[in-house]
Amino acid sequence: MDPFLTIAEASALIAARKLSPMELTRICLNRIAAHDASLHSFLLVTEARALADAGAAEARMQSGALKGPLDGIPIGHKDIYSTAGIRTTAHSRLLEHNVPAGDAVVVQHWATAGTVLMGKLATHEFAIGGPSFDLPWPPARNPWNPDHFTAGSSSGTGAAVAAGLVLGGTGSDTGGSIRGPAALCGIAGIKPTYGLCSRRGVLPLSFTLDHTGPMAWTVRDCALLLQAMAGYDAGDPASATRPVPDLTADIDTGAKGLRIGVIRHFHETDNPVSAATLRGIEHAIDVFRHQGAEIRDVTLSPLAEYNAPGWIILLTEAYAVHEPWLKERFNDYGELMRDRLVWGALVRGSEYVQALRRRRALCEEMRDAMADLDILITASAVAEAPKIHDVPKWAMLEKPTFTMPFNVTGQPALSLCCGYGAGGLPVGVQIIGKPFQEATVLRAGHAYESAAQWRAKRPDLVG
Repeated sequence: MDPFLTIAEASALIAARKLSPMELTRICLNRIAAHDASLHSFLLVTEARALADAGAAEARMQSGALKGPLDGIPIGHKDIYSTAGIRTTAHSRLLEHNVPAGDAVVVQHWATAGTVLMGKLATHEFAIGGPSFDLPWPPARNPWNPDHFTAGSSSGTGAAVAAGLVLGGTGSDTGGSIRGPAALCGIAGIKPTYGLCSRRGVLPLSFTLDHTGPMAWTVRDCALLLQAMAGYDAGDPASATRPVPDLTADIDTGAKGLRIGVIRHFHETDNPVSAATLRGIEHAIDVFRHQGAEIRDVTLSPLAEYNAPGWIILLTEAYAVHEPWLKERFNDYGELMRDRLVWGALVRGSEYVQALRRRRALCEEMRDAMADLDILITASAVAEAPKIHDVPKWAMLEKPTFTMPFNVTGQPALSLCCGYGAGGLPVGVQIIGKPFQEATVLRAGHAYESAAQWRAKRPDLVG
């Protein structure tokens, strides 16, 4: 048996009674014990809960009553997701001893599906302050080389999935916090359409930009996880009242017939990417073309024009969330968190309103540009992971990111591995769809991933 199973592979073996959920869980617990001291992907390992969940899944397997494809699958939750009776800290001194009374809605959904909770995963402080070295726990490190950065803020999930410590996990994405770690850690991660997945019970950063979503080794695994976490929640005012389609029904149909737009100026001119990243993007385009997709270039407003309103909105809304604590416990935050957040106090009301107006215009531009397209393609990150101690405090503002535009528009956006560059570090390509067209995005991502065969390679750390 392959020691590094995907969710789909493990699920099939469990359904056939060829793999015990308890055995799979113990394999993951052993990997955590062997490797997480150098990765710091977990803030808390819930071994007793994991074994109890695995035992329950095993009983269902033996009785022929499995709940579905996620039953018995080891997962972790980013530590901004509330977990009943289990510490939830946001990687911050302010919540170091916080134990929620209830689960986040998404946590409930995955538990109902039979997942095995391995523990709580590292994040940047409150999903924005990192990588920080002045917090109660160290930052997560990249399994491909622990001297390097994971990106953020879903740093622990990216590291744990890449290292095979869990088979999947939750992330959140306000400006790229699922797709950034997916790119630098060489995994798959999807930011769904705004409103597709509940955010209730997840500590907020920016009310109008926050998304919840899954991260896993493959695109198919992301589809299985997303299927179980999506759906209307009356308790989330942004939740969309629409049915969730079968996200895997057409996932194997390939890219033939897809109309694909390439936003070349984003990654070639507006923020030029590394040579390895550009090769990976071009390889993806070639694969799609070979499979029968129609490819053409698309021109939008410059990347910086999407980032500017996004960051104004994010910092203003984040400051509004944290203002009471910033006034009372300023020095309890890590340096990166407090220095980034205080910018929000300097934004005038007129500037915030103008950012919202510009956002509306950009959403209309994107809608028109995609009128006769199915997906868009650009980079996920500018290059391979930098060394963790070389990440500038203001990295997010020094150059425009490729992920923020799709938080501004709220569209579904997937990052997946498209090769390896300097030092064997992964690079990523981003696939973007129309609102609520996750199935098309996942279909395209799976078509490329299956043809490229990058998934056969794992970090040497866990070889």
